[in-house]
This record gives sequence, C-alpha cells and structure tokens, in this order.
Amino acid sequence: MELRHIRYFLAVAEEKNFTRAAHRLNMSQPPLSMQIRDLEEELGADLFIRSPHGVELTEAGLAFLNAIQPVQQRVDDAANLVKQVANGEVGQLRLGFTGTSMLNPLIPKCVRYFQQQYPKVNLKLEEANTLLLIDLLLEDRLDVAIIRSPRNIPDSLIIQELLAEPLIAALPSESFNLDDSSQEIDLATLRELDFIVSPPSISAGLFDAIKQACHERGFEPKIGQNAPQIVSILSLVSANLGVSLVPESTKQLQIQGVAYRSLQAPVPTVGLGLAYKKHAPSQMAINFASVVQMACHHADEYK
Repeated sequence: MELRHIRYFLAVAEEKNFTRAAHRLNMSQPPLSMQIRDLEEELGADLFIRSPHGVELTEAGLAFLNAIQPVQQRVDDAANLVKQVANGEVGQLRLGFTGTSMLNPLIPKCVRYFQQQYPKVNLKLEEANTLLLIDLLLEDRLDVAIIRSPRNIPDSLIIQELLAEPLIAALPSESFNLDDSSQEIDLATLRELDFIVSPPSISAGLFDAIKQACHERGFEPKIGQNAPQIVSILSLVSANLGVSLVPESTKQLQIQGVAYRSLQAPVPTVGLGLAYKKHAPSQMAINFASVVQMACHHADEYK
C-alpha cells in the first residue's frame, strides 16, 4: 500500500463517485478504478458497494476510512510543516547583534516586524562584538548578525549595508564649557586629547570609523584607555580619562558626567550592516534580510 492509494480511497469515499473523484484527482476514471481494485485485493476485502449511481462504503470500507483518516491528516500536517520550514516560516533564527546596534531604533523595529510576519519562528539572540559575530557566522553558530561593518570582511559573507549613522563626540562635562547643548564642535579641537576606544580586536567597525574620522580632519587619534563595551567607554569618559566618538543613537544612554555633542560638517559616520553567509544561507536569514531591507526603505521614505 502506498500513500497514493490512501489519497485515492479518500477521494472516492468523500465524492461517492468514481468520475467525480477522478476529476478531483486530475486523472481519468479507469486508472482510478484499477488502483482502488488493487487496494481491495491487497486488503482482502471490498471497500465499496458499486452501483450505476455511485458507490457506498462497505462495513470494511468504513472501518478502513476511520482508521486511515488520522494517518492522512498526519501526512498532510507533515507536508505543511516541510513547506513552512522550507519557506523559513517555522524554526529558530540565530540572530547576533552588537551592543550599539540595538540602540538604533531601526533595529528593534525590524525585530518586531519580523516577529509579526513570522510568528512561528523562535529568535535566539546573541550579543557580542563585531569580530566575534563574524566568527560565529563562519562557524555556522549564527544565521545572521547585525554588525558595525569593519573594513575587512571574509569573502564567504554578504554584508547588506543598512545605514550610515552619524558619529558624535562623548565628552567629560566637567572639563568642557558645554552650556549650549546644540553647539556643534570641530573634531580637530580634540586632537590633543586621549581617545577612549574599543580596540580593533573587539570592535573593529567602530575603531575603523573613529580613525578614519580623525584622519579626515588631518590628525592621528591619540589612543588612551581601551574599553570593551560602549557603557564602559562612557564611564571612562565620565571619569575624565579622555573623549570618544560614538554612534548618534548612543545619546539615549544618559550617564552622569558625559555630554554629547554633534560634530561639524562633514559629519563622520559609522556603518551598520547585516551579515550572513554568501553560499546557502538559511531561508530564515533571507527572510530577515528582506524585512530589514523593507524597513530601511520605508525609513528613507520618511526622512
């Protein structure tokens, strides 16, 4: 007995007519009759009482119907599940992100949109620095990651650039005359001060952006203390150990003793990108990238 025999039997049992069942199955009536006869011979019992007006189930046919319907339902459920998994509608998405990326309002919005469109997908979140997230992608321990794009990207990854976020200055408020919070400052005025940064081995994207911003103003930044996370960078700034450049969305972290100031044009930026495997990415990663791309497009429309 094969699954097709079950499908044929159910069609005839529901239609109570071989011609209508054959039409429903997109086949001609004689082969369908032969397949049902083969099934009856295999089971050793007649399943239908045949008449010129149609068919009725025998007692054996009714017993077979009651026994086989749950099997068919399980087969249908399994087929639907396979389709959902193949379409990335069911399963687990392993999403990595940097600490500063989630401060940008666009990213939490993308996560909400994704959950609304794919409610059966479970999100497994992993916070780490950019270089570690890249390693996790290469090791197939993440499906997709939101990173501060560094200069050097492995060839096996795709980086979908999402936006260029302005950099702002984080300054110790006690050491600067910062009465006017709207006042822009010239980055070059910070050239003699120590810059507190996450080292390139931890936060390559932001480190590269800071160095490039200073180079464009004609100086090499004096690297002072290193700190692994944005909050620790700001804490060291608050302790008057130096200054830093941080993504604009960092302003929502209100730490006592730290003042934020916009930079004079041309305003330097730091990239925010979506990284995933170039070859055979998971369908859920593709779906997430599509949701993010759509959210970025709508964000651009309303700027």
